[in-house]
Amino acid sequence: MGLSVKHLLGIKELNVQDIEQIFQTADNFKQVLQRPIKKVPTLRDTTIANVFFENSTRTRLSFELAEKRLGADTVNFSASGSSVSKGETLIDTVNNILAMKVDMIVMRHMASGAPWFLANHIDASIINAGDGTNEHPTQALLDAYSIREKLGSLKGKRITIVGDIMHSRVALSNIYCLNKLGAEVTVSGPPTLIPKHIAALGVRVEYNVKKALEWCDVANVLRIQLERQHKPLFSTLREYALYYGINKQMLDSLERDIIIMHPGPINRGVELNSDVADSRQSIILGQVENGVAIRMAVIYLLSGKREISE
Repeated sequence: MGLSVKHLLGIKELNVQDIEQIFQTADNFKQVLQRPIKKVPTLRDTTIANVFFENSTRTRLSFELAEKRLGADTVNFSASGSSVSKGETLIDTVNNILAMKVDMIVMRHMASGAPWFLANHIDASIINAGDGTNEHPTQALLDAYSIREKLGSLKGKRITIVGDIMHSRVALSNIYCLNKLGAEVTVSGPPTLIPKHIAALGVRVEYNVKKALEWCDVANVLRIQLERQHKPLFSTLREYALYYGINKQMLDSLERDIIIMHPGPINRGVELNSDVADSRQSIILGQVENGVAIRMAVIYLLSGKREISE
């Protein structure tokens, strides 16, 4: 038992066997989460620090819940109101946390590459909860796991990723993960939000969203990340919604049903209309549920424990 890596820094570092082991372990934890007592004491002697230098709701809550379901002790740190605002460095902040005898760190940081930098300086295992516009590995794992749950396998399945590809760490991690598992990937959205050399990652580019949806089995729709855009990349949100937003009329015009996904939070009426987000084709809430099981699996496997305690 255990992964081939000490840290979960990105999907690029995982092999197919690692991903499959995470999925199989998550299957076991999903069964735990269906029980009246949704908890196992597997990590009762482990302390995990959630170190978030960037705002988060879903990811942070999902990790906290996963840790508590495993019986771990948790310490929560956020940059706002901390000594970081006084000029304390990343290394000093983390070393102070480690001095409190923390075994594992879950970290989100606004700088791409921060988890890799930290992994070269400390001994504790690190889980990347999102770094800049680079990677968000646990989101990609839960997305792929959710597709596997619905379709049985990812090999040969067609996945379209729609929206702000340029600023999305979710898109990059999904591309790496889906490629490793044998899926075909298309990215779609405004030309200004799709990196010029994205095809080098082995994906198709389709600027016409309707054509991209006609091609795919699954559409993973991304949020427009205005907070990362330092200059206007499209005229207005209304114009974006008109040309690239997905509504029920568009879905009904397709020859077959497709699965709709979204990593959250949703800008309703922009990338997705409510009648799509809440439709029977949507598995968005299923992604949230699977996120806890996947994060339990990752934490458990990195901890080096040999068995899941009942």
